[in-house]
Amino acid sequence: MEDKTSSQIVNPSTNEPSVKHTEIWKSETLDKLATALSKAQSEMKGAAKKSVNPFFKSGYADLHTVIESSFPSLTKYGLSVIQGNESKPGEFFVTTMLLHESGQWIKSKLKMPIEKATAQSVGSVITYGRRYGLSAITGIAQYDDDGNAASSKTTKTTDVAPHHRKTVPEHT
Repeated sequence: MEDKTSSQIVNPSTNEPSVKHTEIWKSETLDKLATALSKAQSEMKGAAKKSVNPFFKSGYADLHTVIESSFPSLTKYGLSVIQGNESKPGEFFVTTMLLHESGQWIKSKLKMPIEKATAQSVGSVITYGRRYGLSAITGIAQYDDDGNAASSKTTKTTDVAPHHRKTVPEHT
């Protein structure tokens, strides 16, 4: 049994509905899925920023890290994830479905921009969309894995040879 839910896109200038869109995005009931997801989320930790974006020199949790952070707890409570993609002229979508062993499910469809129609670009968009779709549907967030974000103390780098450089707590 599926729930067909209408959603309306509102034109911000007139505050009037501009498009009515009907799409099946969840099973008729969600009680078992919601209970299982709640239990799984209570055990899941954030995804560590183990990868570095070479363009922005910033850390992020890659798809593998998000999977490692969520799948053990999801599986423990009878939850699984299916992800797929779809393309239409000028559009590319990554769909993430969260399923419960009872047959209950929810899905989220993410429209992704794609700059080039190359295999590398398509692969990158799929991976990016899967990572964000999985993070969103399970409630996984990236966390600062260096420990400084959780500490109220600031840190400084000691002046030593680069291969011996250490970050130590500053006394305030």
